[in-house]
Amino acid sequence: MEERIPLGEADDADLLARHVAGEPDAFGELVRRHRDRLWAVALRTLGDREEAADAVQDALVSAFRSAHTFRGQSAVTTWLHRITVNACLDRVRRAASRRTATMADDDNLEAHLEPHESAEAPAEREELHRELLRALGTLPPEQRAALVLVDMQGYPVAEAAAVLAVPEGTVKSRCARGRARLLPLLTHLRSGGADRTGAGPGRQRNRSAEPSVPPAGTEQGGGDPR
Repeated sequence: MEERIPLGEADDADLLARHVAGEPDAFGELVRRHRDRLWAVALRTLGDREEAADAVQDALVSAFRSAHTFRGQSAVTTWLHRITVNACLDRVRRAASRRTATMADDDNLEAHLEPHESAEAPAEREELHRELLRALGTLPPEQRAALVLVDMQGYPVAEAAAVLAVPEGTVKSRCARGRARLLPLLTHLRSGGADRTGAGPGRQRNRSAEPSVPPAGTEQGGGDPR
């Protein structure tokens, strides 16, 4: 009998196939691998830890139940991110009112979200972060999702297009429109934040690790991840 590859060494597609075949711990291994990136996308899309945790949980439940529909036309990680983004957008569409605002097409949101800071200024950075997440909340859901993936998570446009299931040109257009709507607020934060945090033209990218998503039932391996 052929010896199976250990779960930790199997690729994503094999893990998903083994889950569909009834192997109890296969989906839990998938969750372990991809949970933090799914959490980061959800948190930045929704701007609220509780909402993000619920969205990721919804997405994982959906993926757990619909794994048999996966046809391998994209990477498993792209499929998981698409389900997560859709779960977030469903929550956004059910939620809040929108404000209208306007950011230069060539100005990347990442530069505003994570300004250079001194070690003495964590509180100021946290406040900037909160204000920027609130600003993202004013965008239409599709623009917000595109900006989160491209500008904040660093996905190539092609990969973001695969996650969102739209053409690359649509992703570029949504990013440009979202940046334009955010320009006044981000300009305000840049001018106010530079004095407090020492932001300048020589700023180096300094992405901090996102916190792990709160424990979900899927981490235990088998069973429904609710």
